[in-house]
Amino acid sequence: MGINVNLELTDHCNIRCKMCSQSLRKLAHGAPHRFMTWDVWRNGVLGLDGFDEDVHLCPHWLGEPTLHPEFETFIEYAFAVNVNNRLFKSFKLHTNAVLFSEERAIRLLRLANSERHAANTFETIHFSIDAFSRDVYDVVKGADRREVVYENVARFLALRHERQLAWPRVHIAFVVQPDNAHEARDFVNFWGDKLDLAKADWDLTWDWPSAQRDAVYLRPLNSGDQDASDDLHASVCRDLGLTEQEGRLRAAESF
Repeated sequence: MGINVNLELTDHCNIRCKMCSQSLRKLAHGAPHRFMTWDVWRNGVLGLDGFDEDVHLCPHWLGEPTLHPEFETFIEYAFAVNVNNRLFKSFKLHTNAVLFSEERAIRLLRLANSERHAANTFETIHFSIDAFSRDVYDVVKGADRREVVYENVARFLALRHERQLAWPRVHIAFVVQPDNAHEARDFVNFWGDKLDLAKADWDLTWDWPSAQRDAVYLRPLNSGDQDASDDLHASVCRDLGLTEQEGRLRAAESF
């Protein structure tokens, strides 16, 4: 399994997802929002040296990492000092894709496919999208950013395909909740078509997907009425043909 290390670049975020705890409180970690300093990042990355277990690095927890004003500099440094995977075995990025320009996409693709580390080091980019229509996106994500997000993610898939690159894998996430459950099929069909156009081998899954394949996946909402959230999630998954099981699908290791 190894060790999962989250070095959170920032706890700031540029949208207000109604299902995210970051949007529900003024102080995400009991302190004012901030950006990680260079010294903390550098020492944190170099401090990964010497672990007996494999290290899996992620620059995210509650905030949006691409908001950091030195995002590219920090990520490029981590890969530059990880020659032959001496510090971390794998890297994954979680993002809402609001700030995911073509230039940023190309830089990340270059990093992911460098010969300085194992081919699958930059394993995945997790795109948190959670809605199909513009109106539902506005409600669920708390911001009018649907069009730019869809353009950014679709472009990333196209760029990866045009360059015939394998990494990183792309995971497109949809947290099932009362506000969006009715458009889950449209969401899956849209992104399934985009993945097919990109000649991707992809899965549709109700749980965390494999890091070795692209995926569209549907997660249950964490809520005060967990049974109701899990039942809604299970119903949507069954409607999409994911399972014939009755009742809850939540996997214990997923949360």
